[in-house]
Amino acid sequence: MPKGYVRVMIRLFAALSLPEDIGRALQARQTGVEGARWRPLESLHVTLRFFGDVRQDVARDLDAELTRVSGQPFEIQLSGAGSFGEGDEVNAVWAGVADNPALTRLAEGCEAAARRAGLKPERRRFRPHVTLAYLRRADPAEAAAWIQANNLLRSPPIPVDRFGLFSSHQGREGSHYRLEAEYPLMRA
Repeated sequence: MPKGYVRVMIRLFAALSLPEDIGRALQARQTGVEGARWRPLESLHVTLRFFGDVRQDVARDLDAELTRVSGQPFEIQLSGAGSFGEGDEVNAVWAGVADNPALTRLAEGCEAAARRAGLKPERRRFRPHVTLAYLRRADPAEAAAWIQANNLLRSPPIPVDRFGLFSSHQGREGSHYRLEAEYPLMRA
């Protein structure tokens, strides 16, 4: 590596954007947990595959591989609410996504693209959700009450005809996401 060369890394993930009306309905539920860092409208999405910090050359390969991910348009539906962590360790609250074979296939396609681009396999099981808030030292009773109050959440069907590659940038207010590329799903 040449002296003075800086290896530039970019934090990437593949995700589905949500329509503004669905996002606004979710924002109406963003209350009731003191100290929660509620996510802004433009940050609400369903992650298909988190790639992490990737070198720019690998990011180009990943983009090329994601263009090969195929599938037909489909619909998803938000369903229920939950959290990551338990008790004093709860660190996020989320809206769930109903089981959907087409969504699972799309996530598997993103995983296969990552592997073809040379990234390590994802070890965590795919669990589709929309993160609504990150929590730090939240009152477990407040988090549990929020989940109970939102557990019957159901959205109307949400059409999915594309997915995106997003970059994540840290700021004072948390992560900000930028759409880097979109990949359409085509009807056969």
